[in-house]
Amino acid sequence: MKNNSFLFSAKGICTAAFLSLNTIVYAQKPADISTISEKTLNTILEKNRAYYTQGKVADYIPELGKMEAKAIAFSVVDKNGKVFNTGDVSKKFTMQSISKIISLMVVVNEKGEAHIFDKMGYFGSDKPFNHFSNLETTGKPLNPMMNAGAILTTSLISGDGEKPFLKILDMVRYITKNQTIEYNKSVYESEKATGHRNRGMFYIMKNSGLISGNEDQLDNYFKQCSIELTAEDLAKIGYFFANQCVRFDGDATYKNADIAKLVESQMLTAGMYEFSGEYSRTVGLPSKSGVGGGITVSVPGKIGIGVFSPSLDQHGNSLAGYHMILDLAKQYGLSIF
Repeated sequence: MKNNSFLFSAKGICTAAFLSLNTIVYAQKPADISTISEKTLNTILEKNRAYYTQGKVADYIPELGKMEAKAIAFSVVDKNGKVFNTGDVSKKFTMQSISKIISLMVVVNEKGEAHIFDKMGYFGSDKPFNHFSNLETTGKPLNPMMNAGAILTTSLISGDGEKPFLKILDMVRYITKNQTIEYNKSVYESEKATGHRNRGMFYIMKNSGLISGNEDQLDNYFKQCSIELTAEDLAKIGYFFANQCVRFDGDATYKNADIAKLVESQMLTAGMYEFSGEYSRTVGLPSKSGVGGGITVSVPGKIGIGVFSPSLDQHGNSLAGYHMILDLAKQYGLSIF
């Protein structure tokens, strides 16, 4: 009888242990991506809201320094094109470096990848976004995500005067289906007045023969950085590149798997500046940040994510934005790795 009791007891312990282990495994299983909701986003946003206190709003461009540090927004466009928003979703901010993925798409559409990357590299970097890197040695920018490469990219878009900028603006409007998007003239003037470092890069590349035009081309770069939009617009941009350049409403006018792969690979390699390697390890998604406080994220074949919080870390990336993306990626197992 005692032996039977022992066996029943041991069996009970084993069953309980198995059920407990099963529960742990189940609890660690990523949530179904189709269950993302505004409530989900709001929970993540509130958890990470306070990160703004650990960063600093960019003020090297004086107009950017006027942004309210506490502002925060979170947006997702799901696989079906449905938009989920939370936070300061109507708050506008400037694209800054996020515009670089749009200009890259525009120029590759026009002239082909080989023509563009004959003049610059696909490389990552351990240097800040505004570093001269190897301009003075090889004469070529490391990649189209650093300022030098982006200035060159925009200069290669066809058209005189501000036509290249207008092509970028029109593409942003098309992707977001938002014809009200404009550039902030005050930010543009502020960028132009303080953009001496960018001006230096422009003239080094002009000296090496990569750029043949005048400063109108640099003005176009300053203007594209000054395009104003919302976190929702960024989520739509993320969706666009995640889905082979098909818009969130299914419009396939610009569908191109190769360009989407090119842009996403550059986002993953260099989209978060010198933080890109660590970001790939922790988040594992093609993303592009801007010093205006925005980050756009592509989850290949699935969703687009847009975040905004202007308080930045030492690399120039949104602190709260990064942590919101990280939490969403962990919760839903979004990493491509």
